[in-house]
Amino acid sequence: MKLNKVGALAAVSILAFAACSSSGASSAPSAAAPSAEAPSAAPSEGAPVDDPLGTVEIQAGEPVHVAYWGVLSGPDSTLGEDSRQGVEVAIDDLGQFMGHDILLTSEDGLCTPEGGATAATKLAADSTLVGLIGSACSDEAVGGIKAITEAGLTTISPSNTRPALTAPDRDATYAGYLRTAHNDNFQGKVAAEYSYNQLGIRKAATIHDGSAYAEALVGVFEAEFTTLGGEIVASEAIAKGTTDMSTTLKTMSAAGPELIYMPMFVAESGFLVSQIPSTTGLENVKTLGADGHYSPDFLKAAGSDAVGHLQTSPNFSAFTGDYAGFLEKRAAKFGGTPLSAFHAQAYDATNMMFAALAKVAVENADGSLTVPKGALRDAIYATKDFVGLTGTLSCSATGDCGAPVIAVYEVTQADVDALVMPATPIFP
Repeated sequence: MKLNKVGALAAVSILAFAACSSSGASSAPSAAAPSAEAPSAAPSEGAPVDDPLGTVEIQAGEPVHVAYWGVLSGPDSTLGEDSRQGVEVAIDDLGQFMGHDILLTSEDGLCTPEGGATAATKLAADSTLVGLIGSACSDEAVGGIKAITEAGLTTISPSNTRPALTAPDRDATYAGYLRTAHNDNFQGKVAAEYSYNQLGIRKAATIHDGSAYAEALVGVFEAEFTTLGGEIVASEAIAKGTTDMSTTLKTMSAAGPELIYMPMFVAESGFLVSQIPSTTGLENVKTLGADGHYSPDFLKAAGSDAVGHLQTSPNFSAFTGDYAGFLEKRAAKFGGTPLSAFHAQAYDATNMMFAALAKVAVENADGSLTVPKGALRDAIYATKDFVGLTGTLSCSATGDCGAPVIAVYEVTQADVDALVMPATPIFP
């Protein structure tokens, strides 16, 4: 477990910030759907707090404890590290909350359902924890959200994009889940429309790595591409950890695709792109990926074979907040350029959580705080017109809070040489 303790500014900073901001079943009470409106005001100072999900008691002099959970090791670690850096910059900006330092702890979810379950179960057992930012990978959320929801806790993911996580028919297990990331119903649609309308592609092949994220994106792409009039000539799947793509690529080559849609994670995407040039019949095929491998580690893995690779990701140029100022603070703290695509969404998720916390936390006469967990969950869901880096955010009844701004990027040799992912869109 990694720790980060920050404290310097007055509690008024978060209050000012808030003021200017306009699968499995469970029968546990904590899985009840959030109410439509946040409480109009916190209980009066010193009054007993009765919350159906329980309370977190923060003694005088003790920190407000929040956690980040997501992949922090292995080939996909840049995705989780990138988001955690966004959380840390937000905490630096917040300083203190109601006179209390802010303590950040982290758990590695390994980008798997099992890893997510382990991380979430550990965090859910911590009675000092107020709220969470994460997970990083959709698979982690699938594995871990039940434990978080049933503990009465709430998590906001900066980078989960799987549509089912916020679908209207999701079950009560997901009551403690929201996200500031976009929904892949939108990203997959953009990928298909760009392929068909802008590139003139009529025959496409798809491949996924079995992850909830990649499989869902492929499904959206295939449905939209065929609706437009295109043909899916091959639909392949590999297991995460696969390094030899030759058999899969030969099958695709025989089908004669003009484009391969490959919304996978870092390692598998790198292996695939690097092995395409040696596959007879695929010398001129275009490749289109998604934000799961928007990482310099993908460029390291694919090398010069990545030149010309296309990929969808958040449209950084469309962010309406002070994104440039955030990048300066991030560079001063960590150096270099962002590691992946969701640092700004993580910054927004953190500030959104603390803005909601400011509405419901009770300051007691002895300097301690009482945080009603159900009221906090309701206040987060009630977020409306919150001014963030990525845009103005409002949360739906099922936790979609993100601004759907997607762009297409193309890797150049200069990007490969510098090991920096392209940040200027070629579309729109």
